[in-house]
Amino acid sequence: MSTTKTTISTKAGEIIRKWHLIDLKGKTLGRISTEIAKLLMGKSKEYFVRNLDCGDYVVVINARDVKVTGKKEKQKIYYRYSGYPGGLSQETLEKLRLRKPEDIITHAVKGMLPQNKLRDKMLIRLHVFNDEEHSYADKFNKNIKEKSE
Repeated sequence: MSTTKTTISTKAGEIIRKWHLIDLKGKTLGRISTEIAKLLMGKSKEYFVRNLDCGDYVVVINARDVKVTGKKEKQKIYYRYSGYPGGLSQETLEKLRLRKPEDIITHAVKGMLPQNKLRDKMLIRLHVFNDEEHSYADKFNKNIKEKSE
């Protein structure tokens, strides 16, 4: 008798999504954005497959307080192009932190996700806030109640 093992492929309906709260106060940008990208992709789940969006929801607070190493604060440049002639604008990390700090996190995480059709779906589940106040507190309170019961 031969025993054969079959591979069970993951279906979209079997995916369970959790909510994660990440505080960026005092954390390094590159190191924490890899962790956020792993959560958004769902790579730590046992049923992870590359062709499905298996990731969780991630709420990031204190985006203003993320730190960078070296001289990146003044030397790292973010580019935007409007599509018009002469429409290339550039901005340092220091100025972007004052204007729109959540874009720093979103840009870093977006670069660490796979460049395919699933990336936009993964980024929809990323919610970045400048300070500690966020509108998803009910999601985490529900998770705490489920764990205590």
